[in-house]
Amino acid sequence: MYVGRDMTELSMMAKKDWKDSELAYFHHSLQQMVPYLNVEGQSIHREIVEEIEARGGLTRNEADYTHGTRMSYD
Repeated sequence: MYVGRDMTELSMMAKKDWKDSELAYFHHSLQQMVPYLNVEGQSIHREIVEEIEARGGLTRNEADYTHGTRMSYD
């Protein structure tokens, strides 16, 4: 379950000010709804993807005993 700021609050902020977990969560959520998004929703999703790419992606290169290689946005 996602625990964090909702889209209403985040939409008033620049994507560069979002946490990685927020980018990951909303990217995953919007990615599942892509066929149903209107132009505004597609634009928001594209901005999120561009911010993730600008940060170099969200994957971890190495796992350790406390973290896996996938980001958890919980």
